[in-house]
Amino acid sequence: MAASISIQPVIMAGGSGTRLWPLSRAGFPKQFLCLGSEDSLFQQAVARLMGLASADIAVEAPLIVGNAEHRFLALEQLREKRVEPAAVILEPIGRNTAPALTLAALAAREGGADPVLVVSPADQTVTDAPAFTAALQRAVRGAADGAIVILGVTPTSPETAYGYIRSTTGEGLQKVAQFVEKPDAATAARYLAEGGYTWNSGMFVLRASVWLAALAQFRPDILAATQAAWSGRTPDERFIRPTREAFLAVPSESVDYAVMERCPGSAFDIRMVPLDAGWNDLGAWDAVWQVAAKDAAGNSGVGDVMFEDSRNTLVHATGRLVATLGLDNVVIVETADAVLVADRERSQDVKKLVSRLDKDRRTEHALHRKVHRPWGWYDSVDAGPRFQVKRIMVNPGATLSLQMHHHRAEHWIVVQGTAEVTCGDRKTILTENQSTYIPLGETHRLANPGKLPLEIIEVQSGSYLGEDDIVRFEDTYGRTT
Repeated sequence: MAASISIQPVIMAGGSGTRLWPLSRAGFPKQFLCLGSEDSLFQQAVARLMGLASADIAVEAPLIVGNAEHRFLALEQLREKRVEPAAVILEPIGRNTAPALTLAALAAREGGADPVLVVSPADQTVTDAPAFTAALQRAVRGAADGAIVILGVTPTSPETAYGYIRSTTGEGLQKVAQFVEKPDAATAARYLAEGGYTWNSGMFVLRASVWLAALAQFRPDILAATQAAWSGRTPDERFIRPTREAFLAVPSESVDYAVMERCPGSAFDIRMVPLDAGWNDLGAWDAVWQVAAKDAAGNSGVGDVMFEDSRNTLVHATGRLVATLGLDNVVIVETADAVLVADRERSQDVKKLVSRLDKDRRTEHALHRKVHRPWGWYDSVDAGPRFQVKRIMVNPGATLSLQMHHHRAEHWIVVQGTAEVTCGDRKTILTENQSTYIPLGETHRLANPGKLPLEIIEVQSGSYLGEDDIVRFEDTYGRTT
């Protein structure tokens, strides 16, 4: 039988993941992290939705909606998995999930099509892929007939961090009676005892036209403002940029508050499909511990970790040996520039530390010591008064911008690979163990013409060494000053 239902995967990749600090940062949020898998959470989400094809379901290339700041992270992780997106829609500023879904629906409706949107956050995990696929396919078939279908996770404990869905019992598409806010512990325990409640997964399945019609009824202001931003969109290579000025006027609201919670009792048929697939949204380090492999004492370690007389403890080490002695119920996360030690039961409160870092204007909330760029990455190895040392990796065929600095000079030493160096009017090829000097105020550019990664050591010296001391004249990635 030929496939008759066309589905449009929509990956919502705009979250910040502050509760997984210090591994998750504003510039490298949790959806792009690999937590217990070789693939990032974003890559896992894409693979799950692309795996929904069946005899009656055809899967289109995914639509990605995310933050403009993370556009090259998303594109690079898609390239690693050989996935070509239908488009990457860049939000100029975060406006929550309802405007993000509206952008995806407007993109999906281009040319008159009306696919079934399968909408998933980019930062969740499941352990039972076949069960996930079966539940989503059931939801797709229901949405093809006009229903709004939400995935309700079968609860395993009285969680207070999730919203709940009350629905009719039975198999298949259950009718949603009510959405319930995050409860206290006693109320959550009562929900489990009574039955008929599931966790709100944040995954939705519905036709693009149905979403736009529901939004027009319940929140026409969001629809009108998002349409205005979409109508003035500009293409940028493989990205689509809604008009920034218009998007700033879009009200910030979640899919749940804008539409889903208003649907029960309305003309819109809203249904729930139970999802029992080892789902977790990895919302905090305690959730990471829950899904991780553990030893006999309940300890989970990633990296160079040693446990001694410790229980129920999670350690994530990225660069150094981390040893524990006599600990119980603790989280330790080690990175190059920050270490978190926390009571595992308080892991939801890590976001308070991130808020303090931001308020104190510290950089540790935003960037790792190793910073990814569209051309590769740099690692700030050392710094002091009037100097800074960086290790820089440039991908094969990649080119940095043609740029100039007002306050610093630079020395470059090639560690491996081949460097093409533009300095003023001169262009030079450097290989391993060769070096060059970029005077203060000189126009320059670094490129990798080879087929292997280029690594250099950069020593900066000058009165000011901030990343904002860059004047870009030409740039492959549209970042000219």
